[in-house]
Amino acid sequence: MDAASAPATTPTIALLERLVSFDTTSRNSNLALIGFVRDYLDSHGVSYRVSTDASGQKANIHAVIGPQCAGGIALSGHVDTVPVDGQPWTGDPFSLRRRDDTLIARGACDMKGFVAACLAAVPDLQARKLARPIHLFISYDEEVGCGGAQRLIQDLGESGLLPSLCVVGEPSGMQPILAHKGKLNLRATVHGKPGHSSDPARGVNAVQAAAEAIAWIAQEARRVATNGPFDPAFDPPYTTIHVGTVQGGTILNIIPSHAEFTMEWRYIPGDSPYRHMEQMRRWIAETIEPGMKMVDPACGFSYDIELEMPGMSLPPDHELTGLIKQLTGSNSTGAVSYGTEGGFYEKAGIPTIICGPGHIAQAHQPDEWIAISELAACDRFIRRLADRLVA
Repeated sequence: MDAASAPATTPTIALLERLVSFDTTSRNSNLALIGFVRDYLDSHGVSYRVSTDASGQKANIHAVIGPQCAGGIALSGHVDTVPVDGQPWTGDPFSLRRRDDTLIARGACDMKGFVAACLAAVPDLQARKLARPIHLFISYDEEVGCGGAQRLIQDLGESGLLPSLCVVGEPSGMQPILAHKGKLNLRATVHGKPGHSSDPARGVNAVQAAAEAIAWIAQEARRVATNGPFDPAFDPPYTTIHVGTVQGGTILNIIPSHAEFTMEWRYIPGDSPYRHMEQMRRWIAETIEPGMKMVDPACGFSYDIELEMPGMSLPPDHELTGLIKQLTGSNSTGAVSYGTEGGFYEKAGIPTIICGPGHIAQAHQPDEWIAISELAACDRFIRRLADRLVA
């Protein structure tokens, strides 16, 4: 990295440079990064707990600054990232580069920038006499289902160090986000009967049965978009239904005996994905499966829920809403359609808000970037928060 492209040496940017150098794509172990963070916390005398996944190859950190007790507020960030495969990066994705007033690297925006700001604040936080603790949550696997947050919540139950409030630092332009949609992922498997394509009546075509179901799903998605229910806080303001993958068949002259597709509901607060799922299953059972079972009773559909991410909805008049608006100077709040770990923390009884540096449009992209001004705003935000927690 030459002098012209090198980032400035502020503590947050220096730590971000180290964090992005670890390839923590969700398919990989994050232990090297966690080891770096542990050494950093040790050097500043910060106590922490480590929790791991079943393989032991991925780990969370829960650090506590100030009184070693429950209560206080958590700052939460994940350190796994999406892949860079097939994206047209203009440089090494795992080496921080400066372009004008922005910093480029995988994870710079989503969301190692926030984690770097939290770690950079540690010396200042340690020097203050906090009356209530600041918790740092650093988690794995947010991008593939939030397994790290769920494991961290389990560890909170074991330790008893449950914070009273939580800020998830997902990129929001440092604006408070009170709500996000929930998500339900479903895999539908179609069991047909093979045969020669010259006599289709003797078999059951699993691909065509799947196609019938997908056509109904598309129609249902249009119906919900037109008729609601609606929540104007979101864009789009309704539950969305989406089929993302389809597989089936072997060669053209064999009636396919197997097909499957995956789909999701991203649902607004107050709507139930299970209501939509049962409506789909009922339609398939009444419309598609009878003809399949007339040929062979073993034919039909089966379903597996692969992931559920709860939505998040913090009341506008909650104390946390007022606090974050004061700290950021924002007069407004928002809601987003993407999911976060915040829904899991809220479900665990921790009122949660989203507020972090950068913008979601910059995440998951080639040459992912974050503005240096956003990191500076996050630095100020964390220190203002600490001021509120001093006796």
